[in-house]
Amino acid sequence: MSELEGKRVFVTGSGAGIGKAIATLFTQRGARVVVSDINADAAEQTAAEIGAAGVANCDVTDEAQVQSAIAQAVEILGGLDVLVNNAGIEVSSPLLHQSTESFDRIHAVNVRGPFVAMKAAIGHLIESTGNVVNIASIAGIGGSPLLGSYCASKAALIQLTRVAAVEMRPTGVRFNAVCPGFADTAMVERLVPDFEAATQMPFGDLVAMKQGRLGTPEDIAEVAAFLASDRASWITGASYVLDGGLTASLV
Repeated sequence: MSELEGKRVFVTGSGAGIGKAIATLFTQRGARVVVSDINADAAEQTAAEIGAAGVANCDVTDEAQVQSAIAQAVEILGGLDVLVNNAGIEVSSPLLHQSTESFDRIHAVNVRGPFVAMKAAIGHLIESTGNVVNIASIAGIGGSPLLGSYCASKAALIQLTRVAAVEMRPTGVRFNAVCPGFADTAMVERLVPDFEAATQMPFGDLVAMKQGRLGTPEDIAEVAAFLASDRASWITGASYVLDGGLTASLV
């Protein structure tokens, strides 16, 4: 039997990229997955491609939409075992030149979104003794030029994960975070010109020097699948780093 056989899973931001890879791998490993994305067409396409159990779209900055989507997922699945908070955005800007509006926007998606999703899902997760996997970033562990607000938002998500894990430990519900380095996604591709201008180095050379290669969405999905599975039953409040040694190196 596959490690995720029968698990009932809701994945935000799963129309493309890392979220799609997670939804795909979880389905391959026996889970029943409800896909969710702000882009309805992308979500429908992903669901059709992977044979998902259903689609329940939402804008994670809208609490009512999140509550409705999770309720819809629970109705489709007959309960909920795993919540994967993957939806996220980036802003490339020198921190103190960034607009307050864009600062607020990135926190609304990257921090408030997972917060309201965890609140909406917690009753169902207590019932199933389920778990939450939050997709954070190594940007939440160390600082990076041009990504100040993104770094702050991912640090906040890591801390929310830790506190939720401690507070909910008596219920048996687990909370963990995955912290990838640079991965082969549309988000990272959008950052390339700004990083090359800031570092005066070809992005491929920077990646090769700091982390060996770009990560893949599938690399990240593998760790998310492990944390969502019963093999990780004694793991909660953890932040798993996937970065080819980037954060381990001083030079």
